[in-house]
Amino acid sequence: MRTPGDWPIEYESMGDPAHPAIVLIMGLGMQLTSWPLAFCQALVDGGYRVVRFDNRDCGLSARAPAGKLPRVWRAVLASLLRLPLRTPYSLHDMAGDALRVMDTLQIKRAHIVGASMGGMIAQVLAAQFPQRVLSLTSIMSSSGNRRLPWPSRQARQALLGRPADPHDVESVVNHLVQVFGVIGSPAYPEPQNSLRERVRFGVQRAYDPAGIRRQLLAVIASGDRRALLRRITTPTLVIHGRVDPLVPLAAGQDTAANVAGAKLLVIDGMGHDLPRALLPQLSGAILGHCAAAKL
Repeated sequence: MRTPGDWPIEYESMGDPAHPAIVLIMGLGMQLTSWPLAFCQALVDGGYRVVRFDNRDCGLSARAPAGKLPRVWRAVLASLLRLPLRTPYSLHDMAGDALRVMDTLQIKRAHIVGASMGGMIAQVLAAQFPQRVLSLTSIMSSSGNRRLPWPSRQARQALLGRPADPHDVESVVNHLVQVFGVIGSPAYPEPQNSLRERVRFGVQRAYDPAGIRRQLLAVIASGDRRALLRRITTPTLVIHGRVDPLVPLAAGQDTAANVAGAKLLVIDGMGHDLPRALLPQLSGAILGHCAAAKL
């Protein structure tokens, strides 16, 4: 299903529409299918309606018009120097997409769960639209504090690398398997056959490197969000992997430190992914948080 309007957003809804809703927001370049079905089903079994969607410029959702974009390193430099940076859209626009999904489904308030860039979008939602957010869960995300540690060199190289042939499915799959191997959870590695199958499914569903670049520019342009985080009054849970090489643990700690009353859950052996072995712990923590937020 897709939302109406100028920016159609592809979404899926699971569970009883009469149940309270959990809206899932995925990260950079990641499609709604990146939320594992087993994880979604655990939330449904916990008594919730689960909504997941493709962010703009990703999956089956609308794309921004093609145009000349600043190089990523120039955008990073502009952000560090606090210089103006023009981007096709912002994280605030992407938060608006989530609201339009909720409006389309007639969901007045929801528990918002975001991973990585999705966590940043969820933070914007909770800060700017508290009347629509029952609780916030920010997973492997950041406050945007410029003093936080950078991704590891290997993670940076993997994220900014390119497939040998971006027009060949197998070449793209090989590249993304290598990326996920670098940023994934070292204590919970996914079997290669399973990883390749999952990645190939995503590539065949949709693959748009230009869209990923535009999303990345939106993240860079968002800058330091600590002042925004201090406005959040919604019950907040921050989940972070102890060995995340892409968004180091300090980013999750800083996020929690800047949200009043936020709880921090650090998971040993977890990197920058949602490994199958950790899905029961992750879904259990989120269900407990959502239940507590209703009290």
